[in-house]
Amino acid sequence: MAESREFKAMFTLKEMHITDESDDASMPSSSSTVKLSDNKLVCIEYPAVVSSVDNMLETIGGEQGLSKTYADPNRRLELRYRPKDPFCHSLCGNRFTSSNLLLRVRRRVRKKDPKDAQIQLEMLGFIGTTYKFQGMADFQCLAVHSEDGKHTSLYDKIVLRKSENQQFFEQPMPFFLPPPIFSRLDSPVDYFYRPDTHHNQVPTTRENLIGLNRARRPHNAIFVSFTDPTVPSECLEAARVNWQRVRMKDCDTQAEENLKKMFESRPIWSRNAVKANLDIHPEKLKLVLPVFAYYMVTGPWRSLWVKLGYDPRKNAESKKYQMLDFRIRCSTKHGYSVSDMPVKAKRSSLDYTLPITLNKAAPQPASVMGLPAQEGPSTSRQPIPVRYQLKESSYIFREGMLPPHRQMFYQLCDLDVESIQRVIQRNDGQEQECDERDGWCVTRTTDELRDIISAMIKKIIRAQRPTLPVFPMKRRRAGLSIKQKVKAAEPAEDEEDNEEEEEDEFHPSEGSENEMETEMLDYM
Repeated sequence: MAESREFKAMFTLKEMHITDESDDASMPSSSSTVKLSDNKLVCIEYPAVVSSVDNMLETIGGEQGLSKTYADPNRRLELRYRPKDPFCHSLCGNRFTSSNLLLRVRRRVRKKDPKDAQIQLEMLGFIGTTYKFQGMADFQCLAVHSEDGKHTSLYDKIVLRKSENQQFFEQPMPFFLPPPIFSRLDSPVDYFYRPDTHHNQVPTTRENLIGLNRARRPHNAIFVSFTDPTVPSECLEAARVNWQRVRMKDCDTQAEENLKKMFESRPIWSRNAVKANLDIHPEKLKLVLPVFAYYMVTGPWRSLWVKLGYDPRKNAESKKYQMLDFRIRCSTKHGYSVSDMPVKAKRSSLDYTLPITLNKAAPQPASVMGLPAQEGPSTSRQPIPVRYQLKESSYIFREGMLPPHRQMFYQLCDLDVESIQRVIQRNDGQEQECDERDGWCVTRTTDELRDIISAMIKKIIRAQRPTLPVFPMKRRRAGLSIKQKVKAAEPAEDEEDNEEEEEDEFHPSEGSENEMETEMLDYM
């Protein structure tokens, strides 16, 4: 029996020249010529032995998921070792910029003389991006129910693989609600139970009960409720000092003068209205607004900025500056479904990203002091000017237009529709008392305005999409009076006339304060 031998090739690449189609005779005999390739490649340092390329691609989301991750530079590459398990927690890889070459090395050896070897090099492409899995995988939780020493799989009972009947959803089932992630960090940290140094530096006062490790932001805005007896006439000294500290450019001084003129001509403004009439960085706008106005928290002027010293509760002319919280009604009851709505939502639960899927090496936003200048001579090429001004549609509503978002905060004076203004002005000169819900307007005026705007939007959507199905209105069956029962026996024409009256009454909510709370958190 012949003795088997294993040969190991040991070679070192001492010199390599990357050239185009050139004369190889000019190269030394000990060097190799490689043709330059224009292929741009992405390298993934896969933390496993790859035996099947198709299975490997499935664990990182396939070609479509990989392309979506690569298109976002701040997103980490997710790897799931059990891609068909919806409860599998991913392993995330960081994105790095690289400048590597992918070479194919071929070594040909003569059978008679193993020392006589010929090496061929071929450049396949340039690697500009590399994904490295440097962290640990999250804790895994299998859909298994354990009872009396027996383990039962729950995948066939909780994972919907096909269309099921009602009995499938009504069957008894043990509680299995695992969190989307167990650990927010995938890199080990030496904790050693040491006390937090920053925690001891922040005083634990009543003002810092939420988030003891973070002090109040130094924007120094004044908040006023509808029930407060008085309003401030002067801003805080700290607000003036903070604004003077960042007012370093001519454009900042010009923005300050323009904002002062805006509050002189109109005492109450919404933040979107200010952004649409003033071109200033949003971070600097947070500092200059408390210098000229205070913030209303509750009442008909909530989430609005009011000029210092001006009390809208004592002046009936401030009725036109009241706030209307309007939301587009999306349901078949109003003639169209959510999928038919041309105005898309700002946020979607389907686009939610876990904190571990964001690249921690992404650049952080610059501070107010580090904002780029917008004027001044420069020896290099002038950059494209950045504009922070919003469009007019962000705070004004006119007939024939759709709101840019499903929830809008309009001031009554910015509703540029004649029929709406007639409803607002029907008690001009007869205002008696300022109500916390409707202000100086007639009771339930806000409900009427919402109905008018909703009808106008419904008409616009119907005109844009005439093929939308017409949903029949549902009739109320509970609470019918004797008079209504008698009318039911009358001809069908009278029944059609009263169809709209028998529709369920729409009770609008008091309005979401998410937008207002978001703006308040900027100053807390």
